[in-house]
Amino acid sequence: MRVLFWGTPEFALPSLRALLGEAHDVVAVVTQPDRPAGRGRKLRAPPVKQLALEEKLMVLQPEQPYGAEFLETMRALDAEISVVVAYGQILKREVLDVPGFGTINVHASLLPGLRGAAPINWAIERGHDETGVTIMRIAERLDAGPILHQVREPITDEETASDLATRLSELGAEALIEALALMEMDSIEEEEQEHDRATYAPKLTREDAHIDWIRSAVELGRHIRALDSKPGAWSRWHDEDIKLYRPTPMPDNAHDATPGTVLEHSDADGGLLIACGSGAILVREVKLAGKRRMTVAEWARGRGAVVGDLFH
Repeated sequence: MRVLFWGTPEFALPSLRALLGEAHDVVAVVTQPDRPAGRGRKLRAPPVKQLALEEKLMVLQPEQPYGAEFLETMRALDAEISVVVAYGQILKREVLDVPGFGTINVHASLLPGLRGAAPINWAIERGHDETGVTIMRIAERLDAGPILHQVREPITDEETASDLATRLSELGAEALIEALALMEMDSIEEEEQEHDRATYAPKLTREDAHIDWIRSAVELGRHIRALDSKPGAWSRWHDEDIKLYRPTPMPDNAHDATPGTVLEHSDADGGLLIACGSGAILVREVKLAGKRRMTVAEWARGRGAVVGDLFH
């Protein structure tokens, strides 16, 4: 099948590789423009562009993917279908309808649950024990199009958003290939979503990532795992912002300390035990602004937190 592929981050790479591996004809790749990144703020190509160039594919990077000129380019490519995987912009109807088979999307949740930009993070944050991947036809309403194919996947107790994203990206690639095969055989059935059951997973803000120490240890364990590694769950320590990683909730740890207080610096576990509104949580890795991510033990060799310090 002649495919126009739309994607930007690493999550999209397994799907693009799968299309190429199954001998689909990827006529071009549409991805976000290069953006400044790193300390030097040099322009950096998105991961999908890097792979596309390695595979000698045509790359399109419009600031806005619409308008007469862009539509003319799309039509000239003569793609049979558009495949969208974490592209990063909402596509207009005039763009969606150009290919004969329309436009489909790989979405990292079991729709209609968790529509929106951050389904992986919110699945962990909200304590779901299962998620999955949905192949859907894109409609003008956000993630509301008919379902073509779904695959379910459990969420493990200690899984971070980074871990889950890696698994779902591979699962999504497999599901995409299965859906395209069914479409080519004209044996796929489109299923309308139950819109009254829809839930939403909006883009995470800096305030969303802030750690509220009044919450329980179990809730904060999920919160820290859900924000790993981007944008990172953060708290204030003295006059600095600090991101915390690798949590182990200890809900039975009884204390009368102010939530956010460092209760112990554990050499055995290599972490900080911090009081929560209910229970305590052990964190093993941190990241200060402008520094690399490091273990608590490494941080302690410099000017790390000590017993009695307060995170807020």
